[in-house]
Amino acid sequence: MGKLAGPLNASEQTGRHFTVAAFVVHEGKVLLHFHRKLGMWLPPGGHIERDELPDDAAVREVREETGIEVEIFGEKREDIEEPRQLHRPAGVQLERIAEGHYHIDLIYFAKAKGEPVVREENDGDRTGFYAPEEWDALGVNAEVRGWCERALLEVGWG
Repeated sequence: MGKLAGPLNASEQTGRHFTVAAFVVHEGKVLLHFHRKLGMWLPPGGHIERDELPDDAAVREVREETGIEVEIFGEKREDIEEPRQLHRPAGVQLERIAEGHYHIDLIYFAKAKGEPVVREENDGDRTGFYAPEEWDALGVNAEVRGWCERALLEVGWG
């Protein structure tokens, strides 16, 4: 979802890493936070941990970054139990983070469970649900705005 600012340590400098980003919709708004390190508005997301499923990573990242429980939304076969069916990502993109360092980012759409309350202790990052009319004032970039718009349409708020 954006290039890193500043130097990377040796373990971050090379390779391709699988990551997730979750665009969470609630009452016509999308959950975003201002990532101070990157200097931009982003959805919750991060690296998929070893042996973790992408669906689970998306749910975990939202919970860890915001305290909100979510349900992944989108295409998934419901007519069989085995093998376990995963949600099809809304998108997959390759992001160059630094020379030789890339993120293969799986984009998911999600709905907040219940009445979400954004956790305040987020290392000073501003986090909240924002409506389309607020995105310009925030300075949401075109890439993130496009995913937000698609998420609202797919989840039924657009």
